[in-house]
Amino acid sequence: MEHLYEKLSAYAEGDIYPYHMPGHKRQKWGQLPEAMYRMDITEIEGFDNLHQPEGILMELQKAAAGLYGAEESYYLVNGSTCGILGAVSSTVPFGGHILMARNCHKSAYHAAYLRHLKISYLYPGFLEAYGIWDAVTPEQVYGALEAEPGIQAVLIVSPTYEGRIADISAIAEVAHEKGIPLIVDEAHGAHLGLAEGFPPNSCRAGADLVIHSVHKTLPALTQTALLHVNGKLVSRDRLRRFLHIYQTSSPSYLLMAGIDNALEYVRRQGKTAFGLFRARYEKMLEALSRCRYLKFLPGSSREQDVGKLVVSVRETGITGKKLSDILLNEYHLQTEMSSRDFVLAMFTVNDGEEAYRRMTEALLEIDHRVTGRNADESIPEVSVCSSGEQGREPWKWGFLPEEEAISLWEAWDREAEEVVIEDSVGRYAAEFVSLYPPGVPLLVPGERITEEISREILRDLEAGLTVQGLRAEAGDGFFNGSAFVKVIQA
Repeated sequence: MEHLYEKLSAYAEGDIYPYHMPGHKRQKWGQLPEAMYRMDITEIEGFDNLHQPEGILMELQKAAAGLYGAEESYYLVNGSTCGILGAVSSTVPFGGHILMARNCHKSAYHAAYLRHLKISYLYPGFLEAYGIWDAVTPEQVYGALEAEPGIQAVLIVSPTYEGRIADISAIAEVAHEKGIPLIVDEAHGAHLGLAEGFPPNSCRAGADLVIHSVHKTLPALTQTALLHVNGKLVSRDRLRRFLHIYQTSSPSYLLMAGIDNALEYVRRQGKTAFGLFRARYEKMLEALSRCRYLKFLPGSSREQDVGKLVVSVRETGITGKKLSDILLNEYHLQTEMSSRDFVLAMFTVNDGEEAYRRMTEALLEIDHRVTGRNADESIPEVSVCSSGEQGREPWKWGFLPEEEAISLWEAWDREAEEVVIEDSVGRYAAEFVSLYPPGVPLLVPGERITEEISREILRDLEAGLTVQGLRAEAGDGFFNGSAFVKVIQA
């Protein structure tokens, strides 16, 4: 099979002069590498067109479908965001009703806003020992669909940002019994199902639409993704229509070559590479089991993704942000994200022995230095609602804001005023407020702001976390307790 990166490389060595875009004319400009410019082209003769593939891009997308077990696959150069927007738009009519996990990425909410959708939420359970949300369960999906028969699609996240994996086969069966398509945001699971010992990907587990960020867990360039489709519940014509809308009309051939290159790497070296990946990760976890206070999620089960090292600080006297700062400033190790309760470090097939050795040694040393929970910097407890508490139905678990009282699309378009966060209690959010990363909203426009969620946001700011969607006043580089949010009247 012909590969895009090989074809681009050969073209770069030829003598054809470009009287076309892009404006750099395949010549070095500034400080960027010459090879990058020489391989950056537009839709010219022999290189196909992503919006109507008939040649090499069509064959590469077919190969991607074969690798993941999908009926059709689409290259995405606008990231998983584009895939989620297209998936939601193509399955739920304008003004329709979607069942969505409350821990979905902000792009899912953007799709609901654009399509004026009614949203019903699934609230995942909470793993108290680690301070993270769990995956959605089949029982939760079943309960919600039984209670609200007008739902037209189900959207969940698996693996979650922290690596929790849902039972996709069972959830797909529940959705399909109702004749409803299942969309799985599997952005963090592009590596699943590609080697022995890893959980199956959602395509093979029965999902109708699956979105993969190739760049997150495979050796590909940032912004590359895939959208897979299966079954008869999704109109392929509508899906392609919305991909034309959300996907750039000038797709980068460098990014598409990156997808091709990553998938070919899996085909040729995947068995060996994934085997080493798993073995090294499990060896690291075994070594880290000697820690006294730092705790780690097991990484070798069907419920937890290999490669997502969740380091809980709940039994220590420091916050996750403090641990992340120590790792960066003292050990020169940059983690994926931190919260008050944990730090997340990601490992992939491209990590060598040194990556595991440095992280293992650093965490063992830090664990030896930290004290127990009752130290001066003790971590605030997180309030968690159990099944059925506070009037919630059994399938709506977790500490999260109240259900939206005003529709997302209506609330986000209203005139808003800015108030100090303490005065926002009882008012309705006018903007998304999110911890970034991962970009899951703490508040969605239209949700009523409770005293509990306002305190939660203030604690995140005080811990030095990045909270988007509000204005926080700082003094000497630190949050000084004044935060302002935009609100609307009911």
